[in-house]
Amino acid sequence: TKKTIQRKEYIESREVLLQIKKAISTQQKIDYITFSGSGEPTLNTNIGSLIREIKKITDIPVVVITNGSLLYKESIRKALLPADLVVPSLDAATAETFYRINRPHPSITFENVVKGLLEFRKEFKGRIWVEIMLVKGINDNSEEIEHFKSIIAKNTFDKIQLNTVVRPPSDKSAFPLSIEELRNIKDLIGGNCEIISEFVRKRQEVSSEKKEKRILELIKRRPVTLSEISASLGINRNEVIKYLDFFAKNGIIKNLK
Repeated sequence: TKKTIQRKEYIESREVLLQIKKAISTQQKIDYITFSGSGEPTLNTNIGSLIREIKKITDIPVVVITNGSLLYKESIRKALLPADLVVPSLDAATAETFYRINRPHPSITFENVVKGLLEFRKEFKGRIWVEIMLVKGINDNSEEIEHFKSIIAKNTFDKIQLNTVVRPPSDKSAFPLSIEELRNIKDLIGGNCEIISEFVRKRQEVSSEKKEKRILELIKRRPVTLSEISASLGINRNEVIKYLDFFAKNGIIKNLK
């Protein structure tokens, strides 16, 4: 993983808008237009103008999924104001846990992440869903949960979403919580807290055959990254990896990077 806080265009805005317009014209139903991508979307210097341009051509809600690390910057917060929904991560409630879980760029501090999140809530008129990724034995203890509650209590976030790692994780020492453990933490946090992990999505999942077909159709249209496939189709990254490995091993796709 390349750690950077350098902001630049990364992807040409014109190409992004063309793809969005094409999707709007060809898809029967689109729930959200989501900025997530491979990496951190707020690193793109044009994210604000892109959101504004999208709002001019459609009333489909615009969502930004962010790790929240740059929200302490006023320019970033201002850029996201036209969005309808922002989903920032808050994976730690103490500085020690923050550095252990996120292993951030040296210039990113826990204090600034929390400060930025709280400032953004004051300024942003849309909805904010805060996602907490829980890792067994690291940020799921009672002390950490109490710190989470303290941060959450300072502002009225629209939702608190609990997630946990999905096998196989990139870090072999990261283990998921059970559904019972997630439910206990949900009850401790209370209010508008919900569980969004794979446990509660299974009933809504489409068949494996349909997922394979959707992934292959997307790959055929243009070169895409793992994160783009996951975000576009709403399929967990780790599940996408399994399908891509299967396709590559069976000669269905090439140039897997």
